[in-house]
Amino acid sequence: MAWRDIPIQRKLMRAILLTSGSVLLLTCSAYFAYEYFTFRQTTVRQLSVLGEIIATNSTAALAFDSRDDAYEILASLKAQPHIVAASIYDKNGDLFTHYPRDLTQSAFPLAVKKAGYHFKDSYLVGVEPIVQLDNQLGTLYLKSDLGAMYSRLKLYGSIVLLVIAVSVLLAYVLSKRMQQAITRPILSLANTAKAISERQDYTVRANKLGNDELGLLTDAFNHMLTEILERNQKIQAFNQELEQKIADRTSQLEDVNKELESFSYSVSHDLRAPLRSIDGYSRILIEDYYEKLDDEGQRVLNIIIKNALKMGRLIDDLLAFSRVGKQELSKVMLDMEALTQIVVHELEASQQNKELCIAIHPMPKVEGDSAMMRQVLTNLISNAIKYSMKKENPVIEIGCQAQNEYYVYYVKDNGAGFDMRYYDKLFGVFQRLHSESEFEGTGVGLALVHRVISKHGGEVWAEGKVDEGATFYFSLPVSDSDANKNHKE
Repeated sequence: MAWRDIPIQRKLMRAILLTSGSVLLLTCSAYFAYEYFTFRQTTVRQLSVLGEIIATNSTAALAFDSRDDAYEILASLKAQPHIVAASIYDKNGDLFTHYPRDLTQSAFPLAVKKAGYHFKDSYLVGVEPIVQLDNQLGTLYLKSDLGAMYSRLKLYGSIVLLVIAVSVLLAYVLSKRMQQAITRPILSLANTAKAISERQDYTVRANKLGNDELGLLTDAFNHMLTEILERNQKIQAFNQELEQKIADRTSQLEDVNKELESFSYSVSHDLRAPLRSIDGYSRILIEDYYEKLDDEGQRVLNIIIKNALKMGRLIDDLLAFSRVGKQELSKVMLDMEALTQIVVHELEASQQNKELCIAIHPMPKVEGDSAMMRQVLTNLISNAIKYSMKKENPVIEIGCQAQNEYYVYYVKDNGAGFDMRYYDKLFGVFQRLHSESEFEGTGVGLALVHRVISKHGGEVWAEGKVDEGATFYFSLPVSDSDANKNHKE
């Protein structure tokens, strides 16, 4: 587990134990090193004192050439169990006698060097001159093991380990008590924050366990909760008021929409009767009195018939637009390519320009309302034909592209196009970007397309350039079966 993921109780306890243990280990190490070097110096001093005594007592034995006396002096070293070897050399450097007797001469150096004491190969070796009245009679050689020092160091090591163990145990007990006193307020804050996060209950308050910095933090935390609670209450009251206003406005809009739909239907229905009368009497005038009218009368009569037909188409478009808003979708799997070919065939049959070129690219199937989608294709393709018929070689392309979770269908022409500065008016009711004298139309077709595609969960947009054509796009969601198929591929 990473250090940042360890609970704060363990972090604090480990920090205290590591700190106290490090300080204690450093202190004991310093003490151990001090004792080690001090004991080495003490050992050297003790052996040098012993060497001086032995050397002083050996002067007579060397002066009278008494090897037995010299050995007796060395034999007194039995009282020093750490002396492993001792020998006396005469003034010529030859071995005079040695201790203990069972050691061979090869255990002693052939010649001794200058006087002094030094450590060599886990032993302390000392060379002491035997002098009488400034006359050196010989040399004393002493060799002592370091058993005493090692025993003492083992004792010190045991004491140090015991002290460290007791100290760490004491530090653990103290740190446990200390960390509880420190972490209890923090854990209380953490538990309170967790409870608030899980239950979204801002009435909960953290317990204050002291007047230190953590106590101040607890007060600030509780004060913050109070402010949040008050703000939430204000927001809830505002939201309730806003929801009530929205509900009231929605109800008003629904009533207005119902009134508008009823009005639209009534107006459309009521307008049909006089239009039928106008159309009927106009036809009577054409059949019975057309030849009797002068040119101006015939022109006016044709205008009346033309506008009556236009008014009829406008009423039909308004009723269709109104029905789309109320009509429920009846989705089936549509063969968009086949449906497009049917619509194109019907529209081509009504066109006199035989040079019209319509290219239909492969299109995938999609879920949708058959009648509504046919209406969409009819409006877009008829618009493309209408706005491109003044071109010498009108070309229309119809196809589809897959984009993420949608199929994007398009209808592209090389006709009159439009100015993108007026794009916002394109899909509005009764909004036209061309004059009536240039291209006929009611201004409802694209608004109807927009409403149908929106009901299908898609979007409609367009791109165009004046005299260079336009491309209208509409997107439809990919069906679940197609989405799974594409995902596997």
